[in-house]
Amino acid sequence: MLVMNQVVEAIRVRIRAIVRVCARILNRATGGRLSANTVTIVGTLAHIPIAVLIALGHFNILAAVLLLIFGLFDTLDGELARLQNRASENGMLLDASTDRMKEVMLYAGIAYALAQGSHPTLAAVAVAACGASLCVSYIKAKGEAAVAARGQAIPHATLNKLFKDGLLTFELRIFVLIVGLVAHQLAIVAGVIAVLASYTALQRLVRISKALRHV
Repeated sequence: MLVMNQVVEAIRVRIRAIVRVCARILNRATGGRLSANTVTIVGTLAHIPIAVLIALGHFNILAAVLLLIFGLFDTLDGELARLQNRASENGMLLDASTDRMKEVMLYAGIAYALAQGSHPTLAAVAVAACGASLCVSYIKAKGEAAVAARGQAIPHATLNKLFKDGLLTFELRIFVLIVGLVAHQLAIVAGVIAVLASYTALQRLVRISKALRHV
């Protein structure tokens, strides 16, 4: 498990380095007029047609390509905000909220696609994956709120990263979905996410519980 976490972290660092360069190029090209919130909103709206493509069941490769492109927007907006010194609590709230909206849209598309197949009951697996994924983020948010309620003077940016770890973070869930789309194995991938996201939620719950005992 430790080795896996190290590999995942190495990949995440490399991706962020690439996106950071893209943010600089984009910021220079737009003269600093492109805001991080605009990137967040555009990336969220782009997930609507992606979910539709998944639901139709015949455009998985195109959906995977678009998900890869617009999935990077989740990192791009943060890097752009930091580059422009415009990082704010409102921006972080928008980013976290829209991430959950994206997941609901994607899993709704998967559930619809599975419901139209030869085994419609498999749609329940997509619902489970969606629920488990939302639990991961919900536990993180409640943990942050609990720490803040203790009167700890922790900057919001630091607080946002405090309980962000775990086996299947948002970025990895999206990556697994992309793999499932390319392999045309949505039911299997949804099952994997349901199990691993549930495990991640428990990981965070245990860590937060321990942290609160020492706050």
